[in-house]
This record gives sequence, structure tokens and C-alpha cells, in this order.
Amino acid sequence: MNFKEKELIIFDFDGTLINSIPDLTLAVNKMLSHYKRESLSIEQVTPFIGNGALPLVRRALEFTMPNQNLSDSLLNEAFDIYLAAYKEVTCIDTFMYPGVLDTLIDLDSKGYKMAICTNKPFGFIEPILDKLEITKFFKSWIGEDSLSEKKPSAVPLLHLTKELQTSLEKSIMVGDSKNDILAARNAKMESIGVSYGYNYNENIADYKPTVVVDNFAELQALF
Repeated sequence: MNFKEKELIIFDFDGTLINSIPDLTLAVNKMLSHYKRESLSIEQVTPFIGNGALPLVRRALEFTMPNQNLSDSLLNEAFDIYLAAYKEVTCIDTFMYPGVLDTLIDLDSKGYKMAICTNKPFGFIEPILDKLEITKFFKSWIGEDSLSEKKPSAVPLLHLTKELQTSLEKSIMVGDSKNDILAARNAKMESIGVSYGYNYNENIADYKPTVVVDNFAELQALF
């Protein structure tokens, strides 16, 4: 199987192109320290990632405050603290997965349009792209707060195909999370699951993407 007829490749960000867990964990722990809670390890934070920033904060608080009722005011305060903390450490230890840079260069040379659809807040996307020096490869990017709905809704994928003037049939979603695969399915778009990402410690193959790859560089043979 190959996808050489595609025009647009839509990538998830965290867990697919980049490993941001060290910096996300640092920001979570800065938030938790405000409430005098013990720090969490990278392994503890990893399953909390995927639905966006607010669910990440909620899960961290629920884990460290198991007997406390989380009011909206507490959650909103913690969320603001987390966002401020993450803004300070957005791309300190975040790094690209093996094969990402070479593969982006390869796909770009073949003429594919590339975009990012992530459940990370929009304001954090470009600073990371700039720091990692890969901004030039992407025609567009949208975050969890860019539109009225986020993955697993089809809305972000439909938006990108329209913006970049192509069709669902000529587009494909690449991601590590069930949210990516479900969004593609909801949009009636093909998908590629990468097995090395976060995905709540679940097997991405269980969500039946069109293809599963174990290394990002495998995409070079598929396109």
C-alpha cells in the first residue's frame, strides 16, 4: 500500500512529530507546586496527554488531589498557572522524534502540502516549530482553540482540507492518538497511526488506522 496520490498530509504534533513530555511535565509540576502537591514523573504525566491542555491539568489535579472536589474556579486557576508555566518552558527539552526532519525534507521535496492539527493550544505551536527550525515545512497549523471543535471531531480536518484547497480523498491524517484516528474516521479520511507516541498507553492499532508505522521515517516509502 502507498499514498502517493495524496496531496495533503495532516500531522498531529505532540507524540507524532515531537516529544514534548519533558516540558509538559515541568509545567505540570510548577502548577502542582503552587498547591503544595508532590511532583509527578514523566511516566505519570504521559497518560494524561492527548485531549488538550485543560484535561491534562484536570487529570494531574485529580491524581494528586484524589479526595478533593475540583471546583470550576480551582480548575480555571490551575489552568492559568499551568499555561503561564508552560509558556516559560515551551521548548527547553522538547525534541523531534528520530527520522522526522529527514522525512519532512523528503515529503517537501516530493511536493506534498503539509499541515498540523493538534489539541495543543494554538499559541504554543509556532514557537516550537521556530525553535526546532521546521516552520517552513507546514502550510498551516491549528490548535485546540482555533475552531469550535477539536479532535476527535472531523471539523479541524475539514477546515484544513478546505483551506489548503484539496479533498478528503486526497488528504490523510498521521498521528499517535486515538483522537487522530477517530477524527480521520469521522471525516471519512484515511489515516496512519504511529506506534511510538503517547495514546494513553493504548495500542494505536486497536483504533484501526489505515496503516500503522513504528518509525516516522517509514513514511518516506509510503509517499
